[in-house]
Amino acid sequence: MKSEYQENSITLIGGISMGTGVMIGAGIFALTGQIAELAGPWFPLSFIAGGIVTGFSAYTYVKMSNAFPSAGGIAMILQKAYGAGAVAAAASLLMALSMVISESLVARTFGSYLLRPFDLSGDAILVPALGVGLIVFAYLVNISGNRSVGLFSLVMAFLKIGGIAIFGIAALAASGFTFEPASGSSDTIPIAGFTASVALSILAFKGFTTITNSGAEIVDPHRNVGRTIIFSIAICVVVYLLVAFGVGSSLSLGEIVAAKDYSLAQASEPVFGVYGLYFTVALAVIATASGVLASVFAVSRMLAMLTDMKMIPHNHFGMSGPIREHTLVYTVVIASVLTVFFDLSRIASLGAFFYLVMDILIHWGVFRRLRHEIGARGWVLIAAITLDVVVLGVFGALKLQTDPLIVVVAGVAIGAVFVYERIFLSRWTTEGEHGGH
Repeated sequence: MKSEYQENSITLIGGISMGTGVMIGAGIFALTGQIAELAGPWFPLSFIAGGIVTGFSAYTYVKMSNAFPSAGGIAMILQKAYGAGAVAAAASLLMALSMVISESLVARTFGSYLLRPFDLSGDAILVPALGVGLIVFAYLVNISGNRSVGLFSLVMAFLKIGGIAIFGIAALAASGFTFEPASGSSDTIPIAGFTASVALSILAFKGFTTITNSGAEIVDPHRNVGRTIIFSIAICVVVYLLVAFGVGSSLSLGEIVAAKDYSLAQASEPVFGVYGLYFTVALAVIATASGVLASVFAVSRMLAMLTDMKMIPHNHFGMSGPIREHTLVYTVVIASVLTVFFDLSRIASLGAFFYLVMDILIHWGVFRRLRHEIGARGWVLIAAITLDVVVLGVFGALKLQTDPLIVVVAGVAIGAVFVYERIFLSRWTTEGEHGGH
């Protein structure tokens, strides 16, 4: 049974809203405090660095998506680069898992912010319970069809981008537009910590890949997939900087780190007073809800495409209906388990490891096999690989010192994915299928 895809069901604006929906939900509300903890007082610069690295990475995806728009975007790129073997399948599965991890990250953030007015943001039971509730809601919206997802994502994107812009501008206005950190912050930027923080900043931008994974469903995909990716990243750079400078001008570094799970809510009180808390909580609910919705939409389609391409096994588990509905169930179950058992910091770290490994494999495969076919510049691809390797290496080294368990878990999980796919497919690559020939 084939997955059901609806061509021309996502407009250019709808695609942009879906991409920004994933990015802004994770990037601002879930990661700002963690990035500040690593990067020091000038943490807004980490978002700029993350945007630059993402720009180099996006080049590969734009070139490939313009040439071969597909509903299985990432899997399509990897299969054309490595053939239908274990390397392509394992890297595709890492991408899908990193997206599911992001869903749990944003879902827990939803719970933390929603409970903030009641001083229950750290509640060990209510936070994951609310997160799981959000994931179930995203499932219910998704099974109603693409049009519902597109309309919901569009409305939520406008609401949250407008609201977050108001927050950032108001916070900067209150500080006199100084773009300087609040008092009590050190002027020293820890180089290793800053470089490691870029891994999380990249994670905040990786939502653009949801556009690649829905390429076949976007109107006029050869033209609009690339435009959608570029516009989404540009919008997020502006929004991230507004908020990062706004938070930094309102709170000291110590205050940001202490409230890292709900740093925007904490920063809003000096700007808006008691109403600032409720305003920011409302924004967080909108942003995280749309982020989870868009991510569930994309990852379930990616898993369905991997199933159709015979790159992963599939079990109906007694469920009726098309494969796409089954992969929706798998997605929400895995995301719910992660939401319950992992905290925000470890979820973010795991997602960064998975995504960066997959990203490096994509750039390398395209450089070796496809760059001439799609007209890509080799030096851009090499630059993307180099930047990813540097960031991944520094991030991994820092985590080995501060949280070695998550490095072990990530390493074992990544190795297990490759071994599993090698056993399932019985070959690493299929040379005869490179480039789609």
